[in-house]
Amino acid sequence: MSTCEESHVATPDGALHVVSEGRGPDVFILHGFTGSTQSMLGIARSLQGEFRVHRIDLLGFGQSDAPRELAAYTMERCTQQLVCVQGALNLPRAHLLGYSMGGRVALSYAVSKPSCVASLILVGATAGLADAAARAERVASDAALAQRILDEGLEAFVDDWMALPLFASQKRLGETALARARAERLCNRPHALAASLRGMGTGAMPPLHRALPGLDLPVLLVVGDEDEKFRCLAEQMATALPRARLELVAQSGHAVHLEQPEAFGRVVRRFLSLPSGEGPER
Repeated sequence: MSTCEESHVATPDGALHVVSEGRGPDVFILHGFTGSTQSMLGIARSLQGEFRVHRIDLLGFGQSDAPRELAAYTMERCTQQLVCVQGALNLPRAHLLGYSMGGRVALSYAVSKPSCVASLILVGATAGLADAAARAERVASDAALAQRILDEGLEAFVDDWMALPLFASQKRLGETALARARAERLCNRPHALAASLRGMGTGAMPPLHRALPGLDLPVLLVVGDEDEKFRCLAEQMATALPRARLELVAQSGHAVHLEQPEAFGRVVRRFLSLPSGEGPER
């Protein structure tokens, strides 16, 4: 197994922090909102014996730069930043694994640069909002949340965020794990969180539903069996995507990779070990 290597890849919007480790086929790992390379450490360790894993801090998160220009945080610019990372690492193609916000980024990247992507693993992800009224409502909601972060401060936001019903199932992880997750979230920069919500939130990103039938890549959709909302969304995406399979992980909610790391690791390794080009039958 190779040693851990850290780098900062220059992009027109700022440098992205990348942690690379392991040997084998290349896998990019993208974290969720309020996350970082640190929050995706568990799945990286699960894969690095068979794969070369590249954990990436998206712009504004972790040890990546956090510019104040809002335009740097759009989904289009985010995918362009990942092009810079893939080019700097000299990787013609890579597998992409993304959780929640990172899943939306991975899917957007695959739609815009399909020749650069070997397969997709989307965990608790969506294709955006197809309905214009729903998008407008979500944009307004995210803008209000972004302003709250700036007005009330990071600590109040993190405590409210972790108390959302979406993350209730994580209480079974125990106080130590929750305290560690809280500490990681408190390392965020308020202006960057606000910019991310405004620039590439679920309402702000271009919806991808029309592009799904033309995405001729193997796609694994992973969702916790207790995450009812995202289970429905995953089922809809599985129907639209030509080469998708859906995996439900028992006794887990939205953050499957944290709540059931061993089961999640098995599911991902099995998918990534399929023969090149193999996809599920419709």
